[in-house]
Amino acid sequence: MVYLDNAATSFPKPDIVYEKVYEFMKYNCANPGRGGYKMAIESGHEVMTARRIIAEFFNFVKPLCVCFTKNATEALNIGLKGVLRTGDHVITTSMEHNSVIRPLFELRKNTGIEITIVKGDAYGNISADDIAKNIRRNTRLIVCTVSSNVNGTIMPFTEIGNLIDHERTYFLLDASQGAGTLRIDVQKGKIDMLAFPGHKYLLGPQGTGGLYIREGVSVRPLLYGGTGSNSKMVFQPGFMPDSFESGTLNTPGIVGLRYGIEFIINKGIENITSYKQLLLKRLYEGLIGIKGLKLYSKAENNSGIIAFNIDGIDPVQVSETLDRKFDIASRAGYHCAPLAHKTLGTHRDGSVRLSLGCFNTLDEIDYTVECIEKTALYSRI
Repeated sequence: MVYLDNAATSFPKPDIVYEKVYEFMKYNCANPGRGGYKMAIESGHEVMTARRIIAEFFNFVKPLCVCFTKNATEALNIGLKGVLRTGDHVITTSMEHNSVIRPLFELRKNTGIEITIVKGDAYGNISADDIAKNIRRNTRLIVCTVSSNVNGTIMPFTEIGNLIDHERTYFLLDASQGAGTLRIDVQKGKIDMLAFPGHKYLLGPQGTGGLYIREGVSVRPLLYGGTGSNSKMVFQPGFMPDSFESGTLNTPGIVGLRYGIEFIINKGIENITSYKQLLLKRLYEGLIGIKGLKLYSKAENNSGIIAFNIDGIDPVQVSETLDRKFDIASRAGYHCAPLAHKTLGTHRDGSVRLSLGCFNTLDEIDYTVECIEKTALYSRI
């Protein structure tokens, strides 16, 4: 199979990820922070090591500033619901995933927060100046994605972080489509909260993710329960990361995430970025000349996603044909981002999405272009 749905979940993972998850589950797998015996202590050590690796990767000083979640959706819900209150104003963009849009609209319905959605251009490019123009006295939060999960357009997230008065307004960055492909530095980008999934370009298992919260940012927990700390108390601990880590952590997944990130560090994220750009340019140049095919992505300022449609064929049918006839895995439809499709003009039927990973090859790209050309040709016969 040619796997081109890495924006949903990366596949394959590095062999070391499979090996270490299996090894941990077979020989350890006790609850971290819940016991004083050797296995539990070793589990706690593994979790802390993962925190240190993540802190190094995203360049924040204290490893305890990251709490583990089951995915980026949970992390975003913590950041949004934990900060916004009645009377607050939030700015976001038209290129966001429903993991941002749906919590915001629910908060507006239940608490009356105000929402400003800054619209992108025909390819979803967002201007940092347009963000700045919409900041008000009661703007509590600015939230945006690193890059669009629909067409790969990269947002000016470092510029946005550096135009904010962080004493009054927080910046929450959704790194679902950037972490592991693009360099994200929370200090350079002045990022107050960073939500990330482990199962996408960080090459970890599903069911993993996290939220970085800068020291000094006040966030209410989303879940309450046992943390293994302050167990005599009937109230939730008020310190990181325990405040946000109720219940048993997905420790085998966290172990796998650690080794996925270490794989990226060892390869060099710049090398991974360059390789994916090579694949992306090859794919873009192959598709642009196909008659009847319309592209909604550009090769530049792109994290590794190509969105397209073929005249006269429903995108779901295109994706099914690629799978059934050519063994190519793609994604079709709305990609949980209806506002982005409205921006791109694909809101009627959605689009076909090809998302590249670091294990794809040039031969796979050439084969995919050939198969899409055949699919477009069949539609005209």
